[in-house]
Amino acid sequence: MFPGARFGRQREGQPQLSRRGGALRPLTTDLPIRVSALYRFARLDDPHGVRAPLLAVARDAGVRGTLLLAHEGVNGTIAGAPDALDRVIEHVRALPGCADLSLKHSWFAANPFHRLKVKVKREIVTMGVAVDPLADAGTYVAPADWNALIADPETLVIDTRNDYEVAVGTFAGAVDPGTASFADFPAWFRAHREELLAGKRRVAMFCTGGIRCEKSTAFLKGEGVEAVHHLDGGILRYLEEVPAADSLWDGECFVFDQRVAVGHGLAPGTHLLCHACRMPVGPADRASPLYVEGVSCPACHATRDDAQRAAAAERHRQQRLAEARGEAHVGRCFD
Repeated sequence: MFPGARFGRQREGQPQLSRRGGALRPLTTDLPIRVSALYRFARLDDPHGVRAPLLAVARDAGVRGTLLLAHEGVNGTIAGAPDALDRVIEHVRALPGCADLSLKHSWFAANPFHRLKVKVKREIVTMGVAVDPLADAGTYVAPADWNALIADPETLVIDTRNDYEVAVGTFAGAVDPGTASFADFPAWFRAHREELLAGKRRVAMFCTGGIRCEKSTAFLKGEGVEAVHHLDGGILRYLEEVPAADSLWDGECFVFDQRVAVGHGLAPGTHLLCHACRMPVGPADRASPLYVEGVSCPACHATRDDAQRAAAAERHRQQRLAEARGEAHVGRCFD
C-alpha cells in the first residue's frame, strides 16, 4: 500500500432495496418541504449578471439554501415548497447550457436551512486547478454497469470525497486518498501517480452526487490519463437503482443535510451529526464515553476545553427548548 491511501473493505450484507428505475426520485413525498440538490457545468460568461435575477426569483419563491455561480456553471442545494422550488429550478434551466440540470430530491418536515444565499465563486466546486469538465470530462457509467467496471482488476477505483465521508462508507476495493478537502486531490494524485496507475488500464472515480468525480476526470485527462470513467449520478443514484443483493457498496453514504447518511433505497442511515465539530458519528462512536450529544464526539473531544464544551452544552439546551416550542434553532441549520 502506498502512503496516503486506504482501501475499502469487502462487501458485507446490506438491507433490502425497493428498486425504482429511471431518474433519482425522492424516498417519500408525503412531507411538505422538498430539498433539491442541483449542479451543471456550463459556460456562464457573466455569473455576476446571472446572480441578481436568480436571487430575486429565489427570494420571491421563498426558498432557502445556497446557490453557487461561477464561469464553470452552477451548484447548490435549496429547500422549500415543491412549487416554489420548481420556479427556481426552471429559472436555472433557462441559463446558458443548464437545460440538462443534474437534480436530486429529498423530503423533510421542516426547512433545514435558515437563510438564502446566492454567491459568485471562482469554482462551483473548489479544486484549485484549472480544468474544463465540459470539454475534457471522462466517460459516464450508468449504475447498472458500474459493478462490472470496478470489479475488473485492471480498473483503478478512486473515491474522490473527503476522508470523513469515506469513513462512513465506500465501494469495496476503492482507494481512499485520505484528503481533508477536494482541493487536496490534485496534489495527492500527482504525488502517487506512478503507484496508482501501475498495472491499470483505466480509472473509475465516484463521489456523492457526481460533481466532484466529473471534475476529477477532467483533471486526470489534463494530466494525460485518457481512459477515465465516473459514476453517473454518483453514489446516491447507485444506491437507489442497484439492488442491495447486487451491490458492491459497503456502509452508508454521508450526505450534506439532516439525514447525515443514507443506505440502499436512500433510506435514512444510522449516523448522526456531532453539532460541535459537524462530523458524522456512527453507533460505535456514540457508545464512547467521549460522545456527549450536542457537546463532543471521539473526533473532537480532545480539541475542546471545558469552556467550549460548556458553551456547546448550553447551545444544545437552547436547541432542545426551541424544538419543544416547535421553533427552528439556527444552530441546527445546515447553512
